[in-house]
Amino acid sequence: MTQALQNCRNVEDFRRLAKRRLPAPVFHYIDGAADDEVTYARNTRSFEECDLVPNVLAGVEEIDMSTTVLGQKLAMPVFCSPTALQRLFHHDGERAVARAAAKFGTLCGVSSLSTVSLAEIAALTDGPKMFQFYFHKDRGLNSALMAKAKAAKFDVLTLTVDTITGGNRERDLETGFTAPPRMTPASLASYALHPSWTLNFLLRPKFELVELKDFYSEGTKDPVTVGGYFSSVLDQSMNWRDAEQLRAEWGGPFCLKGVMSVADAEKAVDIGADAIMVSNHGGRQLDGSRAPFDQIAEIADAVGDRIEVILDGGVRRGTHVLKALAAGARACSGGRLYLYALAAAGQPGVETALANIRAEIERDMKLMGVTSVSALNRDMLRYR
Repeated sequence: MTQALQNCRNVEDFRRLAKRRLPAPVFHYIDGAADDEVTYARNTRSFEECDLVPNVLAGVEEIDMSTTVLGQKLAMPVFCSPTALQRLFHHDGERAVARAAAKFGTLCGVSSLSTVSLAEIAALTDGPKMFQFYFHKDRGLNSALMAKAKAAKFDVLTLTVDTITGGNRERDLETGFTAPPRMTPASLASYALHPSWTLNFLLRPKFELVELKDFYSEGTKDPVTVGGYFSSVLDQSMNWRDAEQLRAEWGGPFCLKGVMSVADAEKAVDIGADAIMVSNHGGRQLDGSRAPFDQIAEIADAVGDRIEVILDGGVRRGTHVLKALAAGARACSGGRLYLYALAAAGQPGVETALANIRAEIERDMKLMGVTSVSALNRDMLRYR
């Protein structure tokens, strides 16, 4: 494992290792997206349409890559976006990610579909934490989630707004992926060929959606696809008034995840949100939608002086982070950025992934001739 981890120098290396360690249905859940996966591919490819213009002789022996996001001082301008079902990828799940993020002084996002309780995560680390909120039909569940996030003293509440129905994730349909996993004749061989993962799943504490199990059997007792969960139990009547009321009830730093248009960014400002995550859910919802990086400049120009703008999705390299910041983002976040590493090697994997991108950001800032992330600006970009 140590040698394999040492050979993981970038996100694609972790992806290959994760593919070897996970049963096919679980790997393709991480790796897949909606429909033809055009948007998924575009999320990263969009960075290739923009070039960096470096400066030299700038005295870059000491650099500062820290930034402040939603009132939290981060040691680097990238953080772990909230993602669901983490104990399916490694038995430590959210525990590993929370510890690793705290070690690197960055924000850890935790999903409503977490497989470790908010209370336990809070007890593990005093690092900055974001709770990602899904707006359910069951108002009692919504109130319970809010109360648990407050009790666990999470720093930020983030409402996901782009899951009004489930995306068409055809890889999940093909592999039969569900949570919890349902072992079918078609998938049984893949689970059998990955005995380490299978034994961990069967012999360790039972997999469950910890904060939802008392309200829904789906996802804990009854297998369900994530898209099916979104379509059946999330409230499709959710609107801007609901988001504003949620912000008021929370009373602390509040963020909307899944904003892609200037018009919606303006509405986020109007309801008093502190930040928006420009995100298309990793290409897993509306295929054919724009990439976050393609939208950052116009959204930042419109509202960047009134609300924090975070780029979420497609980030694979330190140069991607620098391009996003130069275009107007306050910080970047990603899911696959660390999920492949979690699947490959647990907490050491996530730490290595964060160390890799931190080293890239530091090196690339020096090569760009900037000593702080605030020095990155639009003059340093050229679009093809």
